[in-house]
Amino acid sequence: MAQKQGEHQISFGMAQPSSSSIHPNFIKESNGAYDLGELDQALFLYLDAQEQRVAASGELMPETLNIFPSQPMHEEPSMKKSSKSASDPQASSEIANDVKPLVKRKNITSSSDHEGPKTPDPKTLRRLAQNREAARKSRLRKKAYVQQLECSRIKLAQIEQELQRSRAQGLFFGAEGLIGEHGLHPGFGNLSSDPAMFDMEYARWLEEHHRRMCELRAAVDEHMQENELQIYVGHCLAHYDEVMNLKNIAIKTDVFHLLSGVWMAPAERCFMWLGGFRPSKIIKIIMSNLEPLTEQQLIQIYNLQQMAQENEEALSQGLESLQQSLSNTILSEALSFPSNMADYMDQMAMAMNKLSSLETFVKQADSLRQQTLHRLNQILTSRQMARCLLIIAEYFHRLRALSSLWLSRPRQE
Repeated sequence: MAQKQGEHQISFGMAQPSSSSIHPNFIKESNGAYDLGELDQALFLYLDAQEQRVAASGELMPETLNIFPSQPMHEEPSMKKSSKSASDPQASSEIANDVKPLVKRKNITSSSDHEGPKTPDPKTLRRLAQNREAARKSRLRKKAYVQQLECSRIKLAQIEQELQRSRAQGLFFGAEGLIGEHGLHPGFGNLSSDPAMFDMEYARWLEEHHRRMCELRAAVDEHMQENELQIYVGHCLAHYDEVMNLKNIAIKTDVFHLLSGVWMAPAERCFMWLGGFRPSKIIKIIMSNLEPLTEQQLIQIYNLQQMAQENEEALSQGLESLQQSLSNTILSEALSFPSNMADYMDQMAMAMNKLSSLETFVKQADSLRQQTLHRLNQILTSRQMARCLLIIAEYFHRLRALSSLWLSRPRQE
């Protein structure tokens, strides 16, 4: 019995550490039950003593079931990893290697921020210049388009005013005397058909003329070379030749329509001379608005102006003589008492021949206008001639704008 007690004491002593590690009274009995409150503390103390002993001896601690973890179970894995990395020198070096490229990139970015703006390469500068040039041309095209719309609006207003005036004069369907019981008046089918066609063609020419002037203005603003500008100038002069040919056709059908000037704006009629503008007046306008000219150019333009004035005077005097002669023919005694029908018809034939001379006067006036423009083209440079054409176009454009405002003014009752 004593031997068994000794064995139990020996086995129990082997299962526990020294008395300094575990309190001898770690199990207490209270009211028939054992108090395990100090058992946990004793076991932790035992485990700590084992770890210290193994660490001191350098032996490996046998793997045991960790039923009592040394850290709380609710701790984040990332926190464990970070604490492990902080204690592990190899992990710290890896983190340092990962951070170095970031710091280097940051330093490179910071240094590039402190550097000044880099100068663009020639290719970039050329592209920027092309973009600016394209934007400038776009603005010019927009400006020309707006001017064309404005001119079309003014022309439309003029046509509307002409239509209203024609309705008031009874020249349209529904007017008194034009529509009878059997329809239109017999002579209405050919009423002013040729002058109406001329008015339509002239309106088209005017729109085309405005478009060409816009192109010429854009070419001047772009500072083109002389040979390039000469192409635009040649197109504009050829367009003036077209209206001269158009007027020559209209002269053969109804010269009085051209002389009346109803196809022009009202303000233009104030300055009309034999179905058009006075060449000497145009030269005077461009002389006061054109850029400085050389002495030789001034002399040549002055001689051209003198020649134009002399021809204008000659044509005006010839027209005045024609009017006087026609008046004398109409006042002839043979027409007062037409007892002899043959004499009457002879006098009327003579008067008609004199009237036909009006066609010659208008043709010579148009020829003088055409020669003046072409002579100016020979005297001036391409750029100067382009400016000359633009000045003439602007002058007549303002006259048409003034006419539109005049026709649309409020009427006083």
